[in-house]
Amino acid sequence: MKEHILHASFLAYDTAGELPAPDRALLEQARAALEHSYSPYSHFKVGVAIWMANGEIMRGSNYENAAYPLCICAEQAVLAAAASRFPGIAVQALAVVIKGQHKVIDIPAAPCGGCRQVICETERKNNCPIRIVLQGETGPVYVFEKGGDLLPLAFEGSYL
Repeated sequence: MKEHILHASFLAYDTAGELPAPDRALLEQARAALEHSYSPYSHFKVGVAIWMANGEIMRGSNYENAAYPLCICAEQAVLAAAASRFPGIAVQALAVVIKGQHKVIDIPAAPCGGCRQVICETERKNNCPIRIVLQGETGPVYVFEKGGDLLPLAFEGSYL
C-alpha cells in the first residue's frame, strides 16, 4: 500500500485591502453582483465576477427556484455565459462573495462541489488555471491559484 497525501495551498489575507489591486477590483465586482441574486427561499446571496483573458469582466449571481434542484449557482451561471459570449477565451480569475440575511458571514465560502467541477472543466477546456478569490461579507480573503486546489481529484474527460 502506498500513502498519498493531497495538499491544498492558498493565500489568506486578513482583509480585502491587502489584496493586489486586480483581485480587489474583481472582488468588488462580485460584491456588486450580490444585488442581482434571486434568493427568496434561502436568502443566501452569492455574487461572482470573472476576469477573462480578453480583459472583459463578467458578473453573475445565484438564481433560486421553489424546486430547489433547479437552482442555478452563480459560478456556473457566469462561466456558461462567458463560454457563450466569448467562445475560446480563457477565464483567468474568479471572485466569489456571499451574504446571508440572518447573520453577517465573516468567513469565505468555497464553491459547491458541482461548481468546483465546472471550474476545473473550464480550466482544462481553455488550458488556463483560474485564480479563485473568496470572501464572506467581511473578514479574511482566501486566494487559490487554480480550481484544482479546491478539487484535487476532479473527474475529467480522459476517464470517458
